[in-house]
Amino acid sequence: MKQLIPVLALSFIFAASCKNDSSKMINTDVMPPVTKKNPKTLSIHNEDRVDNYYWMNDKENPEVIAYLNAENDYYRESTAHTEKFQNDLFEEMKSRIKEDDSSVPYKLNGYWYQVRYEKGKDYPIYTRRKGSMDAEEEIMFDVNKMAKGHAYFNLGGVSVSPDNTYASFGIDTVSRRKYTIQVKNLKTGEILPEKIETTTGGSTWANDNKTLFYTRKDEQTLRSSQIFKHILGEAPENDTLVFEEKDETFNTYVYKTKSKDFIIIGSSSTMSDEYQILNADQPDGEFRLFSERRRGLEYDIAHYNDHFYILTNKDEAQNFKLMKTSLEATSESHWEEMIAHRENVLLEGIDIFNKFLVTSERSNGLTRIHVQSWDESEDYYLPFTSETYTARTTTNVDFDTKLLRYSYNSLTNPASVIEFDMVDKTETVLKEQEVQDPNFDKNNYISERIWATASDGTEIPVSLVYKKGIKRNGKNPLLQYGYGSYGATMDPYFSTTRLSLLDRGFIYAIAHVRGGEYLGREWYESGKLLRKKNTFTDFVDVSKHLIDQKYTSPEHLYAMGGSAGGLLMGAVINMAPELYNGVIAAVPFVDVVTTMLDETIPLTTGEYDEWGNPNDKEYYDYIKTYSPYDNVEAKAYPNLLVTTGLYDSQVQYWEPAKWVAKLREMKTDTNKLYLETNMDAGHGGASGRFEALKELAKDYAFILDLEQITE
Repeated sequence: MKQLIPVLALSFIFAASCKNDSSKMINTDVMPPVTKKNPKTLSIHNEDRVDNYYWMNDKENPEVIAYLNAENDYYRESTAHTEKFQNDLFEEMKSRIKEDDSSVPYKLNGYWYQVRYEKGKDYPIYTRRKGSMDAEEEIMFDVNKMAKGHAYFNLGGVSVSPDNTYASFGIDTVSRRKYTIQVKNLKTGEILPEKIETTTGGSTWANDNKTLFYTRKDEQTLRSSQIFKHILGEAPENDTLVFEEKDETFNTYVYKTKSKDFIIIGSSSTMSDEYQILNADQPDGEFRLFSERRRGLEYDIAHYNDHFYILTNKDEAQNFKLMKTSLEATSESHWEEMIAHRENVLLEGIDIFNKFLVTSERSNGLTRIHVQSWDESEDYYLPFTSETYTARTTTNVDFDTKLLRYSYNSLTNPASVIEFDMVDKTETVLKEQEVQDPNFDKNNYISERIWATASDGTEIPVSLVYKKGIKRNGKNPLLQYGYGSYGATMDPYFSTTRLSLLDRGFIYAIAHVRGGEYLGREWYESGKLLRKKNTFTDFVDVSKHLIDQKYTSPEHLYAMGGSAGGLLMGAVINMAPELYNGVIAAVPFVDVVTTMLDETIPLTTGEYDEWGNPNDKEYYDYIKTYSPYDNVEAKAYPNLLVTTGLYDSQVQYWEPAKWVAKLREMKTDTNKLYLETNMDAGHGGASGRFEALKELAKDYAFILDLEQITE
């Protein structure tokens, strides 16, 4: 117990523990914390729910902090025997990283921009060079110096003024995603005195080099709700409110088009979008509505020459299509079709060049990049052949170029940044991720894509990677990862840290469950709202398939997911706990009913179109059938590691804390159950690249220890 709260000693039960050498066996005398129950009745729809741990929803309550610290102490003491292994894993993963790495430079407005790291340092250094990469380096931001004295530090939203003199930037030192915007004079190095609080961190320059547009968040809900205009040199309290998004299911944001001609205010919910446009040369002008919002109409806009190009689901184009309209007549009724909707191809994005239109697509789960010339003389796809790759366009800031930049990697191939000549159809690898391990050979690993049949007959794709020589005998440890929400697709990607599992005999599997967009927009629609449980049953059915096909067995199967993927973990261990030996749930969204009924919690109102609004009894009844916290039962659960951050703005810390407390109360097994709370961080965990590796080393040590792999 922490000395600063001695009066709470009776709230918890602890066994005395000795500080053993970390190389010795686990101290079996360590007892888990048992916290108080303070029943609160929550009533809606003529039904009462009793929540014994609702009181944890107050981090100002010293009892709450004491409980979190007690859980941290229990986790630390119970895993003391793995501390050396954790450190070894950390050093192993760190050793594979090129510590003095740098990004591929790109040219923008006469300067070459690059982000680089220095050996032994946690944070990036933002640099630029005028004219060419041979010019003298200018350090814009050395985040290592800026982060000194902060347990958490994140720099984001760097935006350079059109005359290259100023850079606006956002800083978050709490991990609450509440950024303070400041401005630096890049010529003198001076940081201007004005500080703009409670923002998203990003900001957009008008073409006059003195006007900044930015988004402010609601202080309580953290919803991005207001667009302000700031003039350099003026006090932020005098900033002009340009737009306020009154609909609580929408967020608002502001950006500048690639053409630099327009400032755009966007408003978006899960199912609808709306934009307002302003000539970037006239920051004091009035924004003009592009096309009014209509429920169910989603669209994005891009500007080039005399037209706006619109990626949209208009007219029931579920997988989206491309349309265009003139600069003057922008409302929906004037849009003209360019690329028609296709039933089996999801149109994900566009990149516009003066002679080419590049579209990013997804067909049968695989990403494709399509190039076509405006004069229709060229029309082809970039050649990709693997079934477990990820390819996407990257930094393409110029219109007047024939060079397309894209990234490519797979479960077995390190990430590359490639420059493709759209005229000559030749390519140059600008950078390939370096694995700092002389023994690494990508040819020693195998990746494949298999299909598991779900209980309703749907075929679920699964991406696998493992080391050559693995035999399908049911004895292999396997880590199955999943997410399955918001239409976010977990593409197969290369990971140097994952090698620490693969080289120890693990198979790694990504279950592309419904709720993502791996197989198109319908794949997402069939895993949300009143069909959300498909996400969970898909994951379980993938697990059963992997067991049936003898990739693994319940004694050696592990599952991992974070945030909405943590909800997935909570749901599957309620549904089929017998399938898994261990589960890692990172910042898990597990108290779905209560959270979605509390409109004061960040993100709640904007999530109604994802989960449903439980103020409606139909959604309340459905959510209640899968919400992990509400469905904890007196039965055996797998070994479980739960992680969270005290300042998490996405999934509040009390959700996993309450869940673990209820599991401790209800579960009938003697399996491990740990809750680790980062008392300095939020949803994304630690901010430094090495600190993040330490957190991952703990996760890996947890499942490796369960496999009795100790080195």
